[in-house]
Amino acid sequence: MDFKQLEAFAAVVNLGSFSKAGDRLFLTQPTISAHIRALERELGVQLIVRTTKEVYPSDAGNLLYEYAKEILRLRTSAVQ
Repeated sequence: MDFKQLEAFAAVVNLGSFSKAGDRLFLTQPTISAHIRALERELGVQLIVRTTKEVYPSDAGNLLYEYAKEILRLRTSAVQ
């Protein structure tokens, strides 16, 4: 797990879209998808539910999202 993966994951949850997350982070949609897949493989759980109409976090995704927000906030504070 790394910061880029957590950033991608948080952006997908915030924006409800892989492509919008890519635009926000200046990454391609396939790169965002690869980051999410890598996190899901590492943790052994589905984090994002993908349907034809929407994208939203699973229960495990909601839990990780809370941690990810805090981790990214702490990183920003440390850098400042």
